[in-house]
Amino acid sequence: MPLERVSAARDWWAAASVYRDRRVLSLLFLGFSSGLPFGVLAEPLSAWLTDSGISKTEIGLFALVSIPYSLKVLWAPLVDRLTLPLLTRSLGRRRGWALLAQALLLAGIVLMGTTDPATSLAATAGLALLVAFASASQDIVIDAYRVEILEDHQLAAGAATTVFGWRIGQVGAGALGLILADVLPWPVVFALIAAMVGVGMATILLNPEPKVPAAGDADAVLARVEAFLERRRHLPHRLVAVAAWIYAAALQPVVEFIGRRHWLAILLFIALYKFGDAVLAVMKVPFFLEIGFSKTEIAEVVKLFGVVAVIAGGLLGGVVLARIGILRGLLVCGVLMAASNLVFVLQAWAGADVRVLAATIAIENVTTGMGTTAFVAYLSSLCNLAYTATQYALLTSLMALSRTVLSSGAGWLADQMTWTSFFIATTLAAIPGLLLLVWMIRTFPPQAAADGGAGERTRMD
Repeated sequence: MPLERVSAARDWWAAASVYRDRRVLSLLFLGFSSGLPFGVLAEPLSAWLTDSGISKTEIGLFALVSIPYSLKVLWAPLVDRLTLPLLTRSLGRRRGWALLAQALLLAGIVLMGTTDPATSLAATAGLALLVAFASASQDIVIDAYRVEILEDHQLAAGAATTVFGWRIGQVGAGALGLILADVLPWPVVFALIAAMVGVGMATILLNPEPKVPAAGDADAVLARVEAFLERRRHLPHRLVAVAAWIYAAALQPVVEFIGRRHWLAILLFIALYKFGDAVLAVMKVPFFLEIGFSKTEIAEVVKLFGVVAVIAGGLLGGVVLARIGILRGLLVCGVLMAASNLVFVLQAWAGADVRVLAATIAIENVTTGMGTTAFVAYLSSLCNLAYTATQYALLTSLMALSRTVLSSGAGWLADQMTWTSFFIATTLAAIPGLLLLVWMIRTFPPQAAADGGAGERTRMD
């Protein structure tokens, strides 16, 4: 083997070694704890409601209990700035909030299981909403903890490991709930699933608090705002303190972000990066059904190849980013993700061929896993450690909103053209985001490009 090949192999092995770091490995278990509630609120909850004789319309309305995941940005500033009397002192800011959210999550799942949907549907819905709120709060903390505990070169591996754990928690809770429900009463089933939250609680207790000052720049901002307001002597002191705190916790993270160079381009990139993938995702199942696949065939192939492929892609994406940097890794993963849409053209030509379906799902999910890891790592790199929870919640909310809005016309687009043309169009839809990314790579300094483009993830220690 030529020397250069040996050297390249050694470099890739060194890049993969980042997964052996204890901090990165711990995120596998925190990701598991984060994915667990999604599994609880999916198949087990629907099956339980069905067993209880609840109508399909009412079961469909239960999707609204997941709304806290979309609104978590509203209380993320509290998690960033508010101290908990006993927990913060003994465990630290991040671990204290994580343990509180996990305890609330465990109690919510257990209590939800003790209700009877047939006679007290409102109580079941209320406690399901509590589970979603506790889960969203846990996500705020875990996202911030992940960003703060890792070095810059570990962000991609941390993102991939968290997603891996999340998938295990989500799929495991959903499958285990259904299996156990065949032999045990539903209250016992939910209690057993709730006990698995202990995995995340043990991980928080066994791992250290991030070595980041509790407030950093935010304290200086708070002091300046208080001084400014106190010069308005007609304002009550209590009102001054509250107004200053709200500004420092909720508004300053936004002000800090939009004070960066090219912040509009960064936000536009966040909105566009997964545009083609989002448009495709909306119409995948209708496409498969229209060309002749049964629902069972789709489910079996997606479960067999899809989950494994997306996890493998996520881990591979972590290695790619560790090797070549976040922005260049985003470009490689983005190009592969866009190109994978063309595999659906082959599927359209092949028709209802299960072997081609397996290949289509595998290729699409591997590249999606790579792109997701790259994107999560990039968003993490943008966060100023003084406002990690708030800024990450803001960025992910923008990502989710843009994905929902931009992909809402996918059905109309599919109605106007053949499937082959539609999949080519989804590939072309990825080009604006990729072109913007090329411009960002050329515009940002080399070191900023390697670290994520914004150059703002500076540790304050």
